[in-house]
Amino acid sequence: MTAAPQLIRTAGDGRREANAATVLRTVLDHGPVARRSIAALSGLSPAAVSRQCTDLVRLGLVRELPELVESSGVGRPQIPVDLNTGESEGPVAGGVHIGVPGSTFGLLDLRGRLLARRTFPHEGIAPGELSGRVLAGLRTFLDDTVRGRRLLGVGAALGGWVDPALGTAVRHDALGWHQRPLAAELSRGLGGIDVRIDNHARAIAQSEILFGHPAARRSLVHLFIGNVVDAALGIAGVVHQGPGSGAGDVAHLPVPDSTVACPCGRTGCLEATASNVAVGRTAVRRGIVPEADVFLLVDAAAAGDRRADRLLRERARAVGRATALLLDVLNPDLVVVTEHSSLLNPEYLEEIRGAAVDLSHVCRDPERIVSPHAGMTVLPVAGGTIALNPLFRSPLAAFER
Repeated sequence: MTAAPQLIRTAGDGRREANAATVLRTVLDHGPVARRSIAALSGLSPAAVSRQCTDLVRLGLVRELPELVESSGVGRPQIPVDLNTGESEGPVAGGVHIGVPGSTFGLLDLRGRLLARRTFPHEGIAPGELSGRVLAGLRTFLDDTVRGRRLLGVGAALGGWVDPALGTAVRHDALGWHQRPLAAELSRGLGGIDVRIDNHARAIAQSEILFGHPAARRSLVHLFIGNVVDAALGIAGVVHQGPGSGAGDVAHLPVPDSTVACPCGRTGCLEATASNVAVGRTAVRRGIVPEADVFLLVDAAAAGDRRADRLLRERARAVGRATALLLDVLNPDLVVVTEHSSLLNPEYLEEIRGAAVDLSHVCRDPERIVSPHAGMTVLPVAGGTIALNPLFRSPLAAFER
């Protein structure tokens, strides 16, 4: 794994950093693109764009593409630039999603595209050994896939209460982690590579803002339905953290018409109604699958089991009713729903949309409710985005760490 080079910067008022970020984001959105077009799109002067492109090329984040020379017939031909996603020399970021049944490792290029992926089951691993075993698996994965390219950093996404500023898993009851300095543990185990962590719902929201639908940059709500249930809010390109990074706990959001008992003592809570654990248990109780595994349920539905399909549609409608509440309270431009069955089968997304629009008082456009842009690779891509996002916000500062 190759560390990033150091960049010597001069003191200033922050404009150079802001301009570099603007140029890099413009190239992300429009590349390959000529410098004059970057100036027109970004509002920066041609001279500022030229200076920032020079810096970004030197850092290896942007590359010139002389084979795509653009000429207007007047003046010097314009050499387009694009993000450096070359197969052998382009920088990469590592990502890991630490779930309950297993972890997923990923390697991303600068466009957030997944270059390599590996699953790491947790079965048979004692809770006290989990972080060390995940670390060993991640280290092996990176050694196998980075192959001499510059590793910009690693991002780790997980459920529960995560404080990214401290790098701490504050509370993840399912894994038995409390106040665990996860970022520092992973960084030490990876030889000092920069490691950042965040809640997986916020990480997916940031991935949508950076690489997904343009509306996400205006405002979005992301709802994650898995073994745990979380949400995230993004406004004007910034994901809300809240005091102590505690934002996003919607486990006990009431689901209209649900009467499922929750361990908290109430009925109709979202996690107790729609989580993978809850739906898996219902599937066992109804005799659809032999064990409480929502993936077996999804497979059964895909194989034509009508009972499995009926239960997944029930869950989708419950998720849609909860989505309606979020729409009415926050009225975002976009709602992104991460839920396994709707990622595989768009019919379940339509069930979510239908229930949300039927109940919402502000949303009449079902197209405002979408699945993540990365589809089934959403979790490792979200992990890698945690590492990439600081780069796109402050590309020069990212090389001073």
